Amino acid sequence: MKNTRPDLITLGITAVAASFVTLVIKNFVSGEKKIRKRIPRKYNIADPQFERSMSQLLGPPILDGNRIIALNNGVEIFPAMLAGIASAKTTITFETYIYWSGVVAEQFSNALSAKAREGVKVHVLIDGMGCDCVEGESLQRMKDAGVEVEVYHLHNLSRVNQRTHRKLLVIDGRMGFTGGVGIGDSWLGNADAEDHWRDTHYQVEGPVVAQFQAAFMDNWMKTHATVLHGDAYFPAIEEQGPHRCQMFKSSPMEGSESARLMYLLSITAAEKSLRVGNAYFVPDDLVTDTLIAAVRRGVTVEVLVPGQHLDSALVRRSSRHRWGRLLRNGVRVFEYQPTMYHCKVMIIDDLWVSVGSANFDNRSFRLNDEANLNVFDREFALRECGEFLKDKENAREVTWEEWKHRPLAEKAGDAAAALLRSQV
Repeated sequence: MKNTRPDLITLGITAVAASFVTLVIKNFVSGEKKIRKRIPRKYNIADPQFERSMSQLLGPPILDGNRIIALNNGVEIFPAMLAGIASAKTTITFETYIYWSGVVAEQFSNALSAKAREGVKVHVLIDGMGCDCVEGESLQRMKDAGVEVEVYHLHNLSRVNQRTHRKLLVIDGRMGFTGGVGIGDSWLGNADAEDHWRDTHYQVEGPVVAQFQAAFMDNWMKTHATVLHGDAYFPAIEEQGPHRCQMFKSSPMEGSESARLMYLLSITAAEKSLRVGNAYFVPDDLVTDTLIAAVRRGVTVEVLVPGQHLDSALVRRSSRHRWGRLLRNGVRVFEYQPTMYHCKVMIIDDLWVSVGSANFDNRSFRLNDEANLNVFDREFALRECGEFLKDKENAREVTWEEWKHRPLAEKAGDAAAALLRSQV
């Protein structure tokens, strides 16, 4: 009888190889077509058509009657979030990318556990890659107290490269928090030391909070496979303030181009000024072309990024490699000096603002689940512009001449890092 053992081994190796290739394709290669040509400019930010595009093409609708309070750095952010948790009467939903062991993680674990023991329904969704304590005491304490804790895509190999980068906290379906902050000790303090990061979060009340809740439910249903609904989660919400806004969300499962398209449409509509503050600024070719086109039609374009204090050397090098064409064509780039700059803000014509979790990089545009609060309000935009200008005072400008004459070894390192920019 013919020995079939070698055939079985060959079949096994082939199956493993095929599975590996399939996982790589699912994690790193998208089958969707990408927007490759620059979007024609047909209106500016103040034109009603821009708002219709944001509300109808990308959705959800921009809603009236919201109140937004900007919170700067951990000294303001964490007390406000913990006070919100302490005030909860019925429900708490919480989604975050980073949950790092430490003082802040313990504070949130204790606060959420206490509310669960009081009978409040508490649901926590964290990303498996962004959390360093999946099996740690903080999460176990919450589970023991009755908190429903889910970890996003940790054991799903076909989705392990797709992460939830959203930062959403909703209290009783009426108060929401979002922005750039994770649950980690790096955000403690007031950006007054090298290990105290600069960041902004936003406390929101009003009808748009229902969109916060819907964004959370989007991933909760994918992970927990249950639907949370009813008055405890989606109460009727009266108008609370003057701000008009939407909670924009994106996901590779539902159209990975949506975050990128939102940025492209916004930049294309800019008429006077465009200010971008972003922790991870690695623009692709089309975004670069769109920024340059804005400068050529008279828009002042300023980009504020981290300086030497950055948690990823690969991101810093990939970013710097992409600055050449921008600097040569009039885009101004500033590096924040005191500490890690982790804000994510775009302000256009002192009228349209986008803040939240999305970065200016491929991971946010095509791989991560993101959520941004988009605000159509001049008063809010001017306030954010003021904060941007304050941060710029603590930054140094990088010129075209300086960039062009970097040491050869630095140029080579930047170019090598840029080869991996689709994953940083």
